[in-house]
Amino acid sequence: MPDTYPPSNLAAIDAAHHLHPFADMKKLNAEGARIIQRGEGVHIFDNHGRKYLDGFAGLWCVNIGYGRREITDAVARQMNELPYYNTFFGTTSTPTTLLAQKVTSHAGERFNHIFFTGSGSEANDTWFRMARVYWSAVGKPSKKIVISRKNGYHGSTVAGASLGGMKYMHEQGDLPIPGIVHIGQPYWYGEGGDLSPAEFGLKVARELEAKIDELGEESVAAFVAEPVQGAAGVIIPPETYWPEIDRICKARNILLVTDEVICGFGRLGAWFGHQYFGVEPDLAPIAKGLSSGYLPIGGVLVSDRIADVLINEVGDFNHGFTYSGHPVCAAAALENLRIIEEEKLVERVRDDIGPYFGRAWRGLAEHDLVGEADSIGLMGGLQLAAEKSTRTRYDKPDQVGSLVRNHALANGLVLRATADRMLASPPLIISHEEVDEMARITKLALDLAWKELKS
Repeated sequence: MPDTYPPSNLAAIDAAHHLHPFADMKKLNAEGARIIQRGEGVHIFDNHGRKYLDGFAGLWCVNIGYGRREITDAVARQMNELPYYNTFFGTTSTPTTLLAQKVTSHAGERFNHIFFTGSGSEANDTWFRMARVYWSAVGKPSKKIVISRKNGYHGSTVAGASLGGMKYMHEQGDLPIPGIVHIGQPYWYGEGGDLSPAEFGLKVARELEAKIDELGEESVAAFVAEPVQGAAGVIIPPETYWPEIDRICKARNILLVTDEVICGFGRLGAWFGHQYFGVEPDLAPIAKGLSSGYLPIGGVLVSDRIADVLINEVGDFNHGFTYSGHPVCAAAALENLRIIEEEKLVERVRDDIGPYFGRAWRGLAEHDLVGEADSIGLMGGLQLAAEKSTRTRYDKPDQVGSLVRNHALANGLVLRATADRMLASPPLIISHEEVDEMARITKLALDLAWKELKS
C-alpha cells in the first residue's frame, strides 16, 4: 500500500474525497490529514513511519491496546461462519446472545437486559425513545422532558447532540430539539467561585431539583449525565454531587440515565461509572470499550424496572437498526471482554496502573502553566491557567490548548485539547514506564508552550 500510494498522494486523495467529523475542512485540506498506518500496544504509527504513544486510546476506546490477534482471529472465525444477520423478526445469532449475557453479568443486579446499537450516539437516541415509551406505558404520558447538563456530551445525532450541552453543536441544525433542557455542570475549577468543591457539588446537583419544580414532576421523564464529563475536559464531579443526584431522582420519580459510553468497561477502575460512584441508574448507554474500538458496537443497559414494562406492557417497541447486535461486532466484543476479564484490566486500573497514572499526572500541577491536574482511573485532565492562584484563564483558551497539544504530538504523544484543558485517556494495558513517558512528554509540551506564551 505505501508503495502504491505515497504519503502525499494519500493526503491529496483524502482532501479530494473525505469529509472528516468535527473538522474545518478548508483548513484540514490545506494542512493535509495525518494518516495512521498501524498500531501496536499503546503506540500508533503514521504512514511516514513516525511513532506516537496514544495517550487517548483512539477516541477513549482502545482499552486493550492495538494489535490483539485474539480479536482479529475471533472476527475471522465469525466472518467465515456468519458474516451478518439481523435481530429483527424474532432472530438472533450466537455471539449476540452470549454478549448480552456477558455484558449484563458485569452491570449489577438491576441490569439484566441490553438493547444493541451500532454506536454511542445511537444508544443515546435509543434510551431517549425508550424512556418516553416506558412512561406512556405506565400511564404517565406527560412525562416527556429530559434534563441534561450544559457542556455534557451524548453524541452527534440529532437527539444525541440535543441531549448534549455543547453550544457550538446546537448552533448548527437548530438544536436542541423540543423536550430537552439543560442545567449546570459540576465544573468546580471554572465555575465554583468561592465555594468549596463539596459545597459546589451540592449546589449544582440541586439545580436538578429546582428544574423539576419549574417544569413540574409530571412532565419530566429523565435526567442524563456522564459519570465523568469526557469531551468537556475530563471534569470529575465533587464527591457530594452524585449521591445528591441519585437521591433527587429517586425522590422525584424521574429516571436516572448514566452515559457510560466513555466510563464503561474499566476506564475508572470499575466495570461501569455508576458502580464507581455508587448510584443506581435506570438506563445506561454504552459503546467504545465494549469492543475496544475494534468494530463499531454499542447498546443500552436496561434496568428490570424498564425492561419488565417493555416486555410485558408495550408490545412492539418500534425501534432498531440494521446492525443491532451485528454478529461479527458481537464476536469482537465477546473476545474483548474475555481479555479484560482474564488480564484483570479493571482491577489493574483500580489497584495498580490507575493510582500510578494519577500520581504522575497530578505531579504536573506544579508546572507554571497548570492550574489543576486531576485524574480518576485512567482519565486525566489538565487545566491550563494564566494565573494559578486566582484560577485566571487565558483569553483565547482554544489557542493555548492547541499549542500544548501540538507540542506533545511533535514529540510523539497524542493528547486531546478541549479549549484550555488537556485530556488523557490511555489504553488500560499501559505500563508504568509508558506512563512515565507520557508525563515526560506532557511536561516538555507544557515547557515549550509556556516559553512561547511568555515571549
